[in-house]
Amino acid sequence: MTLAQRAMEQLEVWPDLSSGSASCGAGRALRSVHSEIVHFHSDRDVDLHLTSGAIGRFHADLQESTAIRLVPGSDWVTVHLDCDTDVDLLMSLVSAALKAHQNRPSPAGRTAGDECNFRRVTVLPRG
Repeated sequence: MTLAQRAMEQLEVWPDLSSGSASCGAGRALRSVHSEIVHFHSDRDVDLHLTSGAIGRFHADLQESTAIRLVPGSDWVTVHLDCDTDVDLLMSLVSAALKAHQNRPSPAGRTAGDECNFRRVTVLPRG
């Protein structure tokens, strides 16, 4: 079982999340009643809809993590799963994302920041 599969199985049992196809057309998604929260694009790459407010609050810590990729102007972060600790980080960030979406006003339409980072991030192997 891949790290992404393991993370997906853990998150699918969370009562605030339901699974379906990702709106970007690539992979599976988990969504809350407010928004899509997580896109599983590959065995290692996961996009997380963290919101600009949460990214701003955690920006310094996110930049320090070797597992996180930030795209300027995006409300999403990409988490590259290389080890169990990365899965733990994803779980913590999903919890933060759910809280951020509860406090976020519902947008009238999709903005550029609401598009996930699929094909906008290149993840190089750690070495």
